[in-house]
Amino acid sequence: MFAKLQALEDKFEQLEGQISDPEIIADQAKWKQLVKAHADLTEVVDVFRQYKKVRSDLEESKLMLEEKLEPDFREMVELEIEELSKRKEELEQKLKILLLPKDPNDEKNVIVEIRGGTGGEEAALFAGDLFRMYSRFAERKGWRTEIIDANETDLGGFKEITFVVEGKGAYSTLKFESGVHRVQRVPATESGGRIHTSAATVAVLPEAEEVDIEINPNDIRIDLFCASGPGGQCVNTTQSAVRITHIPTGIVVSCQDEKSQHKNKDKAMRVLRARLLDKAQQEQQQAIASTRKSMVGTGDRSERIRTYNFPQNRVTDHRIGLTLHRLDQVLEGDLDEIIEALITTDQAERLKAVEG
Repeated sequence: MFAKLQALEDKFEQLEGQISDPEIIADQAKWKQLVKAHADLTEVVDVFRQYKKVRSDLEESKLMLEEKLEPDFREMVELEIEELSKRKEELEQKLKILLLPKDPNDEKNVIVEIRGGTGGEEAALFAGDLFRMYSRFAERKGWRTEIIDANETDLGGFKEITFVVEGKGAYSTLKFESGVHRVQRVPATESGGRIHTSAATVAVLPEAEEVDIEINPNDIRIDLFCASGPGGQCVNTTQSAVRITHIPTGIVVSCQDEKSQHKNKDKAMRVLRARLLDKAQQEQQQAIASTRKSMVGTGDRSERIRTYNFPQNRVTDHRIGLTLHRLDQVLEGDLDEIIEALITTDQAERLKAVEG
């Protein structure tokens, strides 16, 4: 492991020299490529340098113990050795995680699709709650969200809503949100005070670049129609809404959020590319029979992953057995504790697979 880390540090220093070379700076395409490669190595090299410093300090402290020392000073050195040994172990663990193979999609923006499931209007309202939760979480992160398409109900819920989240590491942060989200609460329309259970599905797709997925124009059919609002009321007398059908796969994407037909087509194509990339990656993963199934799940949209219980102000993630009694805060976008626990569990599982 340390030979690999040293090679990475050498490569990092080589890149540092290259990105300050005037000849390379003149070639902006190459310079940007090298800057990205340098940035990708920054964290692991920084941690490796910390590790080498701690290891060196630890060796020096151990050598001091071999000398004749005053009792008080010896005790201080022994305490320092204990602290340095603990720090060395922590950095070793962090380096192991940093060296794990990275998901090539981790730095991508995401397209999130939320659909109300079983439960009718209550499920649509819950889909709206989930959309607002993710929007607030993105806002806390300083990320940008943009609605692609939405099918709103009369009571302010969504039968389905598709939106983009743009921000550094959006996919690596949100990728474990795919699956069935279940809600338990007393609906506003329930006069008897009974708790109802309904659900919504969430799909988190990495946004595909044109270079990731090439779409043959002959493989798509584009239909234009008038956009409509809640209850089907016509809100646009021109045919600006766009529906794109990918003929080979049968995937259908529509967008009516913009007044411009051109903008709606661009947005719909973004979603289509993401769905085609997701389909290709799902097929690839299924083809590898030995692929490990992580504790945090496969991202299968049919897998129940989380329950939101309003009467008890409780949210439970079933994959890792995490329960928090602050549902109100979670719905305001305070998702960090849940997401960090999911990422930590995934890292631990992958480390176990590599070491085992």
